[in-house]
This record gives sequence, structure tokens and C-alpha cells, in this order.
Amino acid sequence: MVTGVRVALSRGPSRGTDGFDDMPLEGPLVDRYGRVHDDLRLSVTDRCNLRCVYCMPNEGMTFLPRQDILSFEEIERVSAVAHSLGVRSVRITGGEPLVRRGICDLVGRIARLGFDDVALTTNGTKLAGMAAELAEAGLRRVNISCDSLRPERFADIRRRGRMDVVLDSMDAAEAAGLTPLKVNVVLLRGRNDDEILDFAAFARDTGRVVRFIEYMPLDAEGHWSREQLVSGREVYERISAVWPLEAVSDPGDPAPADRYRFSDGNGEIGLISTVTEPFCGTCNRLRLTADGAVRNCLFSDAEHPVRDLLRGGGSDEDLAMLLRRAVWAKLPGHGINDPGFLRPARSMSMIGG
Repeated sequence: MVTGVRVALSRGPSRGTDGFDDMPLEGPLVDRYGRVHDDLRLSVTDRCNLRCVYCMPNEGMTFLPRQDILSFEEIERVSAVAHSLGVRSVRITGGEPLVRRGICDLVGRIARLGFDDVALTTNGTKLAGMAAELAEAGLRRVNISCDSLRPERFADIRRRGRMDVVLDSMDAAEAAGLTPLKVNVVLLRGRNDDEILDFAAFARDTGRVVRFIEYMPLDAEGHWSREQLVSGREVYERISAVWPLEAVSDPGDPAPADRYRFSDGNGEIGLISTVTEPFCGTCNRLRLTADGAVRNCLFSDAEHPVRDLLRGGGSDEDLAMLLRRAVWAKLPGHGINDPGFLRPARSMSMIGG
């Protein structure tokens, strides 16, 4: 298993996706670089009720036909097999997962499988009225996206929705016990990076963990550029110049965020530096898209079709073998900083965050 400092492994040469002779057929889901995969990201829809500038165009998105989306029974079956292979945590994503009808029922199905942690990422527009029911179903935590603390700017970045509704959802989540509450902020240079200290103050005032996320090349319009990116290092320097920070991350922690607490003990922030300081060397995640494809990396176009297997009469043993092969085929790194990097054909909302 990978240990020590968080490092990015070069994409480098690979044995390819057909070198399975040495793949273990028992034990946890491990790749050929020793990374154990015990975290599953479940996308339940590619649809969203917002059109954030870093994710979707304002108009013209084409969504998957409903018959192509996995049913709750199919998602539950994949989750059960993954649990039997050592997966211990699940995060439900989208699109916006709370627009999926019956989502509380699905959360209950997943929670009853016995995972150590069941979490959900949401834009917060529908959470306030659902938080208590989600918690009762077995949801433990939520991450809520909020890219500005200024109402007009919030509306400009999100194109739809209201900031006060999202802030109310944060209160409702805490009241329902969906904690620790994490607030995700995608930074865009020249658009909201002047709010870094505002969000740091928000973390200090509320006790919520604000996580600053580097803008990644996963937008549907293909407008991403490095000029728009605000690095995690820059965020750290700007905050620590006002409120000194100290690291609290375990060097071997597979979580994507580097954690820092304020030295005076008054709150915590996270930095997700996917582009400038990749953490591929400790990655423990695999993903299931809403239409039933297993992906072993957010930035890889390699997909393993679970839906076809499920609907073609495949057994749980067949499904387990597919998951093992998907993980074993994982490359050493995402290669964003390699000269030949090609951005994924699918955008973030189509893959699942």
C-alpha cells in the first residue's frame, strides 16, 4: 500500500489494460501500484438544476435517456458487491443527486449494506427540506457547494439558484446531524478569488470546513485554462498571512484535501490541489457513472460497462471480476501536467464528482 508523503505518480508507461496475469483474485481491490481502493463515488444522475460556469453551459445540455440510467436496484447491487470487496465508504454524487426522485430511498438502501460512511455532495438548493429525511435514511455527512458569499456574484457563477437558500441548507444539515459540514468552493481567478479571506473568515465564524478546489479541466464547454486556476499554494499563502495555519493532514491519508487548522484553534480549511499538486499516489477511489460505467480515475476515458453486465444476466462474481479488472488497469497518475494530456471526453456532471 502506498505510504509516506502525498505525491503524484507520473502517467508514465503502463502494462496496458490487458496485463491481468498478476491480478489478485481475493482480498481488497488493489491496483498494480499497491493502492487499495475502498472509496466508491456513486453518480445517480447527470442532471442538475444549476448551470455553474465551471461545469455546464447555460443552455443546450443533452442529458442521458432515463432508460440508460441505472435503477436503484442496480446501484444497490453494485454497491453490495463493492462492499464485499472491501469498499468501506460511499459518496453519492451527480449532477445534482437530490434531483433524482426517491433519493432518500436509495440512501437507505446503500446505508443498510453496512458501509462505514455514507456521504453526499450537493449544490444545496434542495437540501433544506430533505436533510432530516436523508439523515433518518442513514446519510452521515454532506458537502455543500458554495462559490461566493455575495448574492449577485453567487447568481452570476451559478446562473440559477439563490445564495440564501444554500446557506439555509447548511443550517438544516447541521440541525439534522449531517456533520462535519464541508463547504466546497471552486476558485476562478478574476471571478471569486478575492473572496478567499471571506471564506476563511466564514470557516472561523461557523466552524464549517471550507475546502478550496482548484478549477479542473472537466467543464462541458471546454473553456478551462491554467490562467483561470488559483493554486492551493496561493490560497494557503493568502490565508496564512492573515491567520497562520498549521497542517493536520496525515501524510498517508487518501482523502483529496490537504487539511489545515488555524493556529489559534478557531476552525479548519482544506485545499484540493488536483492540478498543481496531484495526489495520485494515495488515490483510493473508483467511480460509477449514472449510466453504469466504472471509471478508475476522474481524468481517464477508460470505462468498464457495468450496466451491460447487469442487464445481460451477469452474476455477482462477474461483477466482482469487472471491479477488480477496472482497478487493476488504473494508470499511475492522471497526467494533467504531461505534454500529451487529453482532457476527458465526459465533463464532471456526466462522470460524477
